[in-house]
Amino acid sequence: MRELIGYCGLDCEKCDARIATVNDDALRERTARLWSEMNHVPITKDMINCMGCRADGVRTFYCDSMCEIRKCAMGKGLDTCGDCDDLERCKTVGMVLENSPDARDNLRDVV
Repeated sequence: MRELIGYCGLDCEKCDARIATVNDDALRERTARLWSEMNHVPITKDMINCMGCRADGVRTFYCDSMCEIRKCAMGKGLDTCGDCDDLERCKTVGMVLENSPDARDNLRDVV
C-alpha cells in the first residue's frame, strides 16, 4: 500500500513495530528489547505501537515526534521525500537512502 511507504522510502509494512501492532504478539517484546539495545535507551513493549508514519493511527514516539525526515517532509507539505527537489543531495534522508537501496526505489514508485 502506498501509505505504508514512509516519508524516507522505508516500507512500514515490513517494520517489526507495525507487524507487532497488527498481530499484537510476542514480536512487541522482542522489538522493544532489540531497539533498546540498538538505541541505548529503555524501550518497553508498551511503546511498540505503530501503524506507519504516513498511515492513520498510532505511531511510535520516535516516528511521531522525533523523526527529522518526517518533520521535514510534513513541513514542506510533501507526501514523501520522493516529491522533494533536494532528494539527491539531502543529508536528512541521505543515510536511509545509502543503507537501503529499496527506499530509493520505493520513493520512485510512490510518486
